[in-house]
Amino acid sequence: MEAAAATTTTNIPLLTAYKMGQFNLSHRMVLAPLTRIRSYNHIPQPHAILYYSQRTTNGGFLIAEATGVSNTAQGYPNTPGIWTKEQVEAWKPIVDAVHQKGGIIFCQIWHAGRVSNYGLQPNGEAPISSTSKGVTPGVDGLDWSPPRPLSIEEIPKIVNDFRLAARNAIEAGFDGVEIHGANGYLIDQFMKDQVNDRTDEYGGGLENRCRFALEVVEAVVREIGTERVGMRLSPYAECAEAVDSNPEALGLYMAKALNKFKLLYLHVIEPRMIQLTDKSETQHSLLSMRRAFEGTFIAAGGYNRDEGNKAVAANYADLVAFGRLFLANPDLPKRFELNAHLNKYNRSTFYLPDPVVGYTDYPFLKLA
Repeated sequence: MEAAAATTTTNIPLLTAYKMGQFNLSHRMVLAPLTRIRSYNHIPQPHAILYYSQRTTNGGFLIAEATGVSNTAQGYPNTPGIWTKEQVEAWKPIVDAVHQKGGIIFCQIWHAGRVSNYGLQPNGEAPISSTSKGVTPGVDGLDWSPPRPLSIEEIPKIVNDFRLAARNAIEAGFDGVEIHGANGYLIDQFMKDQVNDRTDEYGGGLENRCRFALEVVEAVVREIGTERVGMRLSPYAECAEAVDSNPEALGLYMAKALNKFKLLYLHVIEPRMIQLTDKSETQHSLLSMRRAFEGTFIAAGGYNRDEGNKAVAANYADLVAFGRLFLANPDLPKRFELNAHLNKYNRSTFYLPDPVVGYTDYPFLKLA
């Protein structure tokens, strides 16, 4: 919240400049992290160079898709990783392409936890989680396998996987990392009280349930520096059956706890996005978290041009992340500047393994 906005001649709030720590952003529109299922065998592919480059503007901020921190982290086929040398090398030309156009890009580091199945785990083992309670098979149309709860002795190993992934991201050239603590994945599985049924120091009250998340934050900050670390949270979401009985208290606790680490930014999904695909009516807002957190605040969740402009103008958020609109409109900032028509996204091609269709074939504006 304390980061200063630069003066600008534009009267479109989303297109005003903003200083996020050491990064000078030319506008407030962020490419949200979007799973695209096109990294064959968990290795980023050359076609991602064009995808990210298309969505880069000079001074624009991009968050790359959820990227696994280890060989137990994957929840879907063909999602990228960053735990091997080969993966690090594969990311480099993608990051370079963004930098060549003047963009800033962070890697979202991720562990799916119980949102996985035996086929995606090493040696067909059970996915790991805070609990032995699995996601109901068939939820989101996929077949989830029952997880096993991590022992206390195993937790430092997972924390270290996040630390090493952050180091690898910097080696790959990323400007920083976003710790994925949202959407029902491993960190969320520890934080949410309807999933976490532990009776040790990682379960029970808010402080215990958030312990793992904050240990990950501490390890990553120590490894690469607080000025290169953000975090994504979704306290109100119920993705993959990860529900909390008091999401407002959870969100506020985490916003305050993260101040201790002087995190660069906090990226939070709107309460209206109970599920990732549709908006719901809600009385809740992110205002209490926004006021509590002392760094840059990014709001996400079904925003359009008007809503994004209002959020920035009202100081409800410093930046606004756009997912599906950016996916379908690689030149989204230009379209918002001109208030031009938008391409409609095609949900059926979101997760195709095709290197072009639904990925890099959305058209740009034809300017006279």
